Amino acid sequence: MRIAVTGSIATDHLMHFPGRFADQLLPDQLHRISLSFLVDELVIRRGGVAANISYGLGQLGLRPALVGAVGDDFADYRSWLERSGVDTGSVHVSEIAHTARFVCTTDDDLCQLASFYPGAMSEAREIELGPVVDRLGGLDLVVVSPNDPAGMQRHTDECRDRGVPFLADPSQQLTGMDAEMIKSLIEGAAYLVVNDYEKGLIEHKTGWGDSDVFARVGTRVTTHGADGVLIESATEAPLKVPAVPAAEVADPTGVGDAFRAGFIAGLAWELPLERSAQLGCVLATLALETVGTQEYRVRSGDVAARLGAAYGPECVADLAPLLPAGPLP
Repeated sequence: MRIAVTGSIATDHLMHFPGRFADQLLPDQLHRISLSFLVDELVIRRGGVAANISYGLGQLGLRPALVGAVGDDFADYRSWLERSGVDTGSVHVSEIAHTARFVCTTDDDLCQLASFYPGAMSEAREIELGPVVDRLGGLDLVVVSPNDPAGMQRHTDECRDRGVPFLADPSQQLTGMDAEMIKSLIEGAAYLVVNDYEKGLIEHKTGWGDSDVFARVGTRVTTHGADGVLIESATEAPLKVPAVPAAEVADPTGVGDAFRAGFIAGLAWELPLERSAQLGCVLATLALETVGTQEYRVRSGDVAARLGAAYGPECVADLAPLLPAGPLP
């Protein structure tokens, strides 16, 4: 399957606050909040939703085409992604802006406060999918993940115009979108992937209920953290997939991106949706156990063991033969 993953490419600055944000928030003072948190850790990692998803796909032996905008500071990051199995031939390099920055602080409850500087990402609206289609000889699936909103709209419109199936993943950009834009980004999607909060936000902003969404989307996949994943459509009974237990919780950043990578890999391998979600849940747990969004490794033996423990031998029999022999460098 020829997959293009559109969306943000960024550097993550991840910090830890040794306490609870909730203890510092005064309900009667929220209208003039002014807080500074003394953190005890700073880790700088590669990130961005599209890059994270592409990395996970590369770890599974696929070679997705990453489509996004970066600055001229991208050279080392490009080399890393190429070594990790990602095709960066369709990445746009800005002549004036730096690669985007994500700055996130996580507290002891795993609650997060974050800021995102778009930088070069704002030029994603200038990227046309036509040259990507020509370079790859066609596309079988386009992932439209958080990006410059005008870029997301352009890529979604192009998918509809070209008849290319797309996976809608508006997630982090939902807060800044109005009802009409959200509707436009969802309409005609083969898959809509959201977490439970994002699902509620879409319903609140658009006024759509389940029947409205299923009239416009092939399949909706809703992640519920430790409570697993719910898969729904207009034609099939809802399917619940439990999460894979984590040996430890290191950092929740990028867990949803890892899930999407595993789920999309299952689609590429033409697996049933249940198997695709199970693989996604394993990658999500690998990311949860690792600090950084592109630091986990897919080792076939470990993944097979976790699949067996969580979902049984039939799942292992279906997925193990498809897993790469060893992790990419």
